[in-house]
Amino acid sequence: MWIQISSGRGPDECELAVSLFMREFQKECADKGIKTTVTNAEAGNIKGNFKSVLLSIDVNERNIDDSARNMDDIKIVSGTILWICKSPYRPHHKRKNWFINVEVLKPLENLEFNQKDVKFESMRSSGPGGQNVNKVETAVRAIHLPTGFTVTASEERSQYMNKKLALARLSQLVRAKNNKENEKHKKDVWMQHNTLERGNAVRVYEGSSFKLKENHNEP
Repeated sequence: MWIQISSGRGPDECELAVSLFMREFQKECADKGIKTTVTNAEAGNIKGNFKSVLLSIDVNERNIDDSARNMDDIKIVSGTILWICKSPYRPHHKRKNWFINVEVLKPLENLEFNQKDVKFESMRSSGPGGQNVNKVETAVRAIHLPTGFTVTASEERSQYMNKKLALARLSQLVRAKNNKENEKHKKDVWMQHNTLERGNAVRVYEGSSFKLKENHNEP
C-alpha cells in the first residue's frame, strides 16, 4: 500500500504542510510498529519542503504485533487535509487556511493467465461457404472464464494443436488487458497530484506545531 501526499498546485505553505503531515503520519505508523519508506518525493521551492511525497507502507515485518497488522490501527486518511496557521513565509498575508491532498494507493493486481480458467468447446472445421472440411471436430472455441474473452482456432489439423493455439491467443489478450490497466493506473496516480478539494477536510491541524484538532471527527 502507498500513501500519496500532494500540495496540488498550492503555494510554499502547502508544500510545508506536506512535509509536516508526512512527519506526523510516519510517527503514527512508527508508534504502531509499522514501517514506512519514502519511495518518491518531489522537492518544493523551499529546502525541506515537498510538492508531493509517496510513502510505501509495509505491514509484513516479523516484529509487528498482530494488532498492528490491522491497518485500522493506524487511521489511514484519504482526502483533504487542512492546516490552519499564519503563513511562516509571508507574515502580512491574510490567508491562514492551507490545503493538501492525501490518497491511499493500493497495488494493481494483474490478472494471471491460468489454463485451468479456460473452457474448451469442440467445433468442426469448415471450408468455403461453411462446408465441413471433415467430420472430426478438430477446431476449438476457448473461453477465458474470468474475463469472458473468447477465441477460436481451426488452422491446425489436430485438436490438440488448435487448443495450444487458442491458449496462446487468450494469453495474448490477457497480457494486453493487463498492459492497458497498468497504463490507466499510472495516469490515475499522476492525476492525483492535481486533485485537491478545498473543503470537507478529513483532518484539521492547527498552528506552527501542526497539532491535530482533537474535536475534528475523522471518517
